[in-house]
Amino acid sequence: MASSILSDCSSARLLPFRRALLPPPAARFRPCLALVYPRRLFVSSPAPLPPRLRRMDSVLAAAASSADSATVSTDALAKIIDGKMVAKQIREEIAVEITRMKDAIGIVPGLAVILVHMNDENILNAVSIEKDVDGFHPLNIGRLAMQGRDPFFVPCTPKGCMELLHRYGVEIKGKRAVVIGRSNIVGMPAALLLQKANATVSIVHSQTKNPEEITRQADIVIAAVGVANLIRGNWIKPGAAIIDVGINPVDDLDSPRGYRLVGDVCYEEASKVAGAITPVPGGVGPMTIAMLLSNTLESAKRINKFK
Repeated sequence: MASSILSDCSSARLLPFRRALLPPPAARFRPCLALVYPRRLFVSSPAPLPPRLRRMDSVLAAAASSADSATVSTDALAKIIDGKMVAKQIREEIAVEITRMKDAIGIVPGLAVILVHMNDENILNAVSIEKDVDGFHPLNIGRLAMQGRDPFFVPCTPKGCMELLHRYGVEIKGKRAVVIGRSNIVGMPAALLLQKANATVSIVHSQTKNPEEITRQADIVIAAVGVANLIRGNWIKPGAAIIDVGINPVDDLDSPRGYRLVGDVCYEEASKVAGAITPVPGGVGPMTIAMLLSNTLESAKRINKFK
């Protein structure tokens, strides 16, 4: 089904699903726990990655390096939600705050990273909630789900999605929102954040019947399922805001690398229907890093009681 969807959307086709390219679902997102230390930057030296993860890392690195060359179709009618530009603004804001903190109390926030190839649940439970700047700690997720409570940290990618909606003036209160995908890292926390912002939220997943009909009702769509070009133009309500979290390699003989990166949303079709849309690359990806830096600064301020 995915192959036929993609062939209708563009001349590219899906890369064969090989373990050499994509790791098993459990390993596709390597748990990466970022901990704040207040006086210096410390980055751990993890064990070498297995070959299949090294190859996946090269795909993601290519995504980051190609953000500068991302192009937008001249036929697009939707407003482009430029995550790269917003992320740059946020990094500049963070730099100002770090300078202020250094001048006032002599402390510069730092980040330590733990890469896990073992039971990530045990590691997550062991990390201090005050240093869990990735927002993966069960207590952080639990507080996110509760009315009247706020987590110490919001997971970076969903937080970046919400920041894009806010900075582009997309109204959330009272609107219908659909999140496609229900992962612990993106889909589920994104749905909780939209609900906290007073949207009426539906989650579409692999067992959902008639996903097109449900999605077509949404004023806001966050797509985070990991299937290239799954969401077609006829899934989109005219004028809807589309946040595409997906990053998928597809064959492209015109590319020097032999592939290019596309989102979960068929951009060529959706951009002619939506009111606003993120490109891939250059949309949500840069925001994830910016939100990690934002969470790191917030943690350092909290630990040092700095306002």
